[in-house]
Amino acid sequence: MEKLSRRDVMKAGGVLGALGAVALAAPATAAAQPWRWSPAGSVSGTGSGVDPTQVWDTEADPLVASLLDRGDVPKVNELLRTWKTNGQPLPDGLPADLRDFLDRARQLPGWADRGKLEAAVRFNEKRGTYLGVLYGFASGMMSTVIPKEALAVYYSKGGANMKRRISRTAKLGYDIGSRDAYREDGEMIVTAVKTRLVHAAVRHLLQKSSHWTHMAPEDVPISQRDMMVTWHSLPTTVMRTLKAWGVPIAADESEGFLHSWQVSAHMLGIEDQYIPASWDEAESQAREVLDPILAPTPEGIKLADILLDLGAGLDFTLLSRPILGALTRFTLGDDIANWLNIPREPVWGTLLDVSWGPYVQVREGLLPLPLAPEAYWTFDELLRQFVLLYMSELRPISIEIPENNNPNYP
Repeated sequence: MEKLSRRDVMKAGGVLGALGAVALAAPATAAAQPWRWSPAGSVSGTGSGVDPTQVWDTEADPLVASLLDRGDVPKVNELLRTWKTNGQPLPDGLPADLRDFLDRARQLPGWADRGKLEAAVRFNEKRGTYLGVLYGFASGMMSTVIPKEALAVYYSKGGANMKRRISRTAKLGYDIGSRDAYREDGEMIVTAVKTRLVHAAVRHLLQKSSHWTHMAPEDVPISQRDMMVTWHSLPTTVMRTLKAWGVPIAADESEGFLHSWQVSAHMLGIEDQYIPASWDEAESQAREVLDPILAPTPEGIKLADILLDLGAGLDFTLLSRPILGALTRFTLGDDIANWLNIPREPVWGTLLDVSWGPYVQVREGLLPLPLAPEAYWTFDELLRQFVLLYMSELRPISIEIPENNNPNYP
């Protein structure tokens, strides 16, 4: 039996690390309980407090519905392929209403703090390895047990080609962790705003799917509450797991990591009154809206099966289903792994249980060395680039507005 190395873990984590971003490109489930979380705990510190289950995107939704209805989407997608960096002017020829929206949507919120965003860069430089594993096996696979999210992914256009979908949504996960994420030459703002347009299109299109409307528990998908559930499957879940692993994180870097995701939530169209202002508030909200609703569904089980086969095209024996399944069970626990019909792997599971703790200790022990952060960043960056190239099949990645649902389930 080959020894499981940290490089092998990260190759596997990189492939599914792309999946973490899938969560942000699809709706999550709504909890059964009434909304109780107070906007006093939000980044705005105030708000109406209305249940976000009945709140969507008042700006993007009618705009994108109009683009679809009047047949402008192909032209818009073609033009927006050239819009790549945050500081780049919008392309000429866009419909006037879309240009006006994009000019507003691309602006960072007034509460965005450049100092905190730079602290997030330092966090990502040091902990990129952990993030690759967690975005994939914790956040990405968790999306398959968020019932409404799994339902929407399965019946939307992306469900027909998961590899292509992931290549596009993986870009968001990559961009938020890059050194220049929110800088002029970065791409996170562009990626988030384009994803916001995709959300609006999926809201409009899924209502026309007889399969989705028959199965869905609501009339309109991707509410503000759904998006916050998805949000918690990413940064909140990551921070919970890092604490469980005993990873020491400087207070300013912890706050910076949170802030980068707070800004991303705003850029994705989530109202400020629903974005937690602190980790304590994030935990409070997650216990209300995320933890109680995790459950298996037929669609989620099928999606998990597809995701565990994404490494099949790679010539690495350690990216087999047994390894990916063992990593999923290791990060998400026995209950979720059992829900997804992932068998227990006595060899690989035991190796992870025994080796991961010492690996974290060694990595953290070397971190104070002068060249360690840069070396870690370089290694993680190579893995991220490899994942993007593999998922995109060497083609440019472009996040585009869909024009239809999954053709297998019209």
